Amino acid sequence: MSTFTIAACQMDSQDDKEANLTQALDFIDEAAQKGADVVSLPEMFSFMGEKEAYSTHAEPVPGETTAALADKATTHGLHVHSGSFFEKAGDGDRVYNTSVVIDPDGEIQAQYRKTHLFDVTIGDEVVTQESKHVAPGDDVTVVETDLATFGLSVCYDLRFSELYRSMAMQGAEVLFVPAAFTLFTGKDHWLPLLKARAIETQCYVVAAGQIGDKPSSVPSFGKSVIIDPWGNVIRMASDREEVVTAEVDLDYLAEVRQKIPCLEHKRDELY
Repeated sequence: MSTFTIAACQMDSQDDKEANLTQALDFIDEAAQKGADVVSLPEMFSFMGEKEAYSTHAEPVPGETTAALADKATTHGLHVHSGSFFEKAGDGDRVYNTSVVIDPDGEIQAQYRKTHLFDVTIGDEVVTQESKHVAPGDDVTVVETDLATFGLSVCYDLRFSELYRSMAMQGAEVLFVPAAFTLFTGKDHWLPLLKARAIETQCYVVAAGQIGDKPSSVPSFGKSVIIDPWGNVIRMASDREEVVTAEVDLDYLAEVRQKIPCLEHKRDELY
């Protein structure tokens, strides 16, 4: 089909894994009622608590969390993009910050481990060293589904345009950016970066985010958003937990790429 409906779930996940998973499953139900063909969750949707507890809440893939998401995918006959959750890494106490795409048959079609880790110090506002607790992935992940070709990323990846151009050149049409973007950086950088990724790749961008104050962490910005290949914001969440939906139109995407064929004009010999 050339059009389908996608949902982005904005969550205020805390340090209660069971409660977070229940909320996510309820949101998938709500998205299905709204006619969604794809549902996307935010980064770290199942646990946002003490970083030292990441490994305690990490799971193998497949595991209990993916099984619960797969059950909803089959129940409603839709695709589920897991946002991200913690996967066992076999690397001491570190974990992977992992996304999966689950198809309507409940099968995991793709798995992506966050490649760029958020190690920053911005005065007293944001001080974090994600790499202390999270191991980086090493693969660019693009997956062809029966709806469209998806490109996977997580939060801080957004600042690395090379990743998104690479996915677009591999055929990506919809780019997922689940996030727990900080309030301090989000107010200035979130929308400009997301719009830039959409415009330069001529892809739809789906960015489901965390919102609210977090245990042992800085507040999350929210503003979950779905952006079209021209850079227009189609839908944006309010400042609360909610599900927003929008239509993806692949004919429109093709039209944008035909009008300004920048992906074809890329000069690899120069850079």
